Amino acid sequence: MLNLTFPELISTILIIVVSLTIHEYAHSLVAIRLGDPTPRQDGRLTLNPLRHIDVVGFIMLVVAGFGWAKPVRIDKTKLKKPRRDEILISIAGPLSNALFALFAALVLKIVLLSQVIHGEAAFTSFFNLVTRVAMINIGLAIFNILPIPPLDGSHFISAFLANVNQAAAATYFRYGSFALLALIVIERVTRVDILPIGRATRAIVIGMYRALGIFPS
Repeated sequence: MLNLTFPELISTILIIVVSLTIHEYAHSLVAIRLGDPTPRQDGRLTLNPLRHIDVVGFIMLVVAGFGWAKPVRIDKTKLKKPRRDEILISIAGPLSNALFALFAALVLKIVLLSQVIHGEAAFTSFFNLVTRVAMINIGLAIFNILPIPPLDGSHFISAFLANVNQAAAATYFRYGSFALLALIVIERVTRVDILPIGRATRAIVIGMYRALGIFPS
């Protein structure tokens, strides 16, 4: 983010805060709907970002391009179908970010059709802001569905492993985060996209814009 202007940096930080808040709120909401009151008891069923933001994880996201929020605590014993419901709770976060990105793109399309913003400079600023919202949220969605602990996508693997071997599932969750950190460090040192999240994010956002007629096909 070093190449951003000060206004762009501030708007990017605000977008990240809102996006992480929506992500964690979605986890909490689905968990409660599936029978686990723990997120409500922990004060996580809220859109107050202070209840969701992890300071270190947020700083890492701004500075290094990857980070995390406070994980939503769930009690599997309160869920009706624990393994299925764990997956549904996990996918709620990335899905909420994908839907937020789609909502931003739809707003951009409506503005284009209504022509409520006059002046090339004003429209360019708005376009860049909305695109930043879409890029950040699609990026969060893709990153979080990676099947590596502690990311949301890891719950698909752990639910499968739990059926096969409980010890393997525990080991997978215990050491998976080290593997994720190692991948990120290797990427930064070698400048090789082991996890091509950036390219996938751009491709999805461009495809979404083209589907809505914002970019020509």
